[in-house]
Amino acid sequence: MTTSSMPTAQYTAPGARHLPRVLMWHVHGSWTTAFLEGGYPCLLPVTQDRGPDGRGRADTWDWPATAVEADPRRLRDEPVDVVIAQRPNELDLAERWLGRRPGRDIPAVYVEHNTPRGDVPATRHPLADRPDITIVHVTHFNDVFWDCGSTPTVVIEHGVVDPGHRYTGDIPRAGVVINEPLRRWRTTGTDLLPRFAQTVPLDLFGMGVAGAGPALGLEPEQLTAVDDLPQSGMHAALARRRAYLHPIRWTSLGLSLIEAMMLGLPVVALATTEAVEAVPADAGVVTTRVPEMCAALRDLVCDPARARETGDAARSAALRRYPLDRFLARWDRLLQEVAR
Repeated sequence: MTTSSMPTAQYTAPGARHLPRVLMWHVHGSWTTAFLEGGYPCLLPVTQDRGPDGRGRADTWDWPATAVEADPRRLRDEPVDVVIAQRPNELDLAERWLGRRPGRDIPAVYVEHNTPRGDVPATRHPLADRPDITIVHVTHFNDVFWDCGSTPTVVIEHGVVDPGHRYTGDIPRAGVVINEPLRRWRTTGTDLLPRFAQTVPLDLFGMGVAGAGPALGLEPEQLTAVDDLPQSGMHAALARRRAYLHPIRWTSLGLSLIEAMMLGLPVVALATTEAVEAVPADAGVVTTRVPEMCAALRDLVCDPARARETGDAARSAALRRYPLDRFLARWDRLLQEVAR
């Protein structure tokens, strides 16, 4: 376990007099990577077991020195201007560790990464009717579907660190990125993979993907699983696949989809949640008809020139819709407002 004083931020947003010091948890690695590009001095709690409430810094992402691990027992002595929570229990943890109630004694915002569960579309958000805390939705879909009551909400769409145009497509297979596909199953469209694998071979990347092939009854030539690569390694491997498959049924917009588009991969996606907004017609195929998705994958894998042209359009669309500077500018404005 490591602790240290907060470094001075190097990034200064236009018009900002002060970058607030943030307490936040390592929950969503790709989102946090983009957020930390803003130079915000951030304390990341780290516990002895490095469990969900104290993962500290990431091992698979290259985070800046402004992201500092902090012992929860010493947080009361640290200067914190704002709490960014991403799970309901973090508000209780912050109150216990800081000795201040988020929203009342210290400014706080709540980032909602997920689609609602339960009685959709009537699902009440855990922070509904909390006028002292702003809920930040990462997609307009989430904002529409969550019932947040009187709690103020704002949408700050994803910003993604551009991995560069790295597409070669020299491997005539489709890449898929799903974390914990066997546990999450229908949520992530894992059950659909055998149908796609009968059309084109698949390479499955992500955390907890080992054993997915046998569990789905697929041979290695139909599906190979590559478990938990570092982000840079996954980008390099993904860029060699001919196309990107996004079979997700019910999660918020996956950053892996945007990253694949920025790499230059053409996309075939299930037309659910925010995917229909992220992928324009010239960047791939978005539909709820699985046979059409299979046909699109087959066409892209069999036509490298078309795949490259479609991937170029996907990259342009992702850079236009999810630029990092716009994401950081929105967060600058919000944090300045709540920390005032």
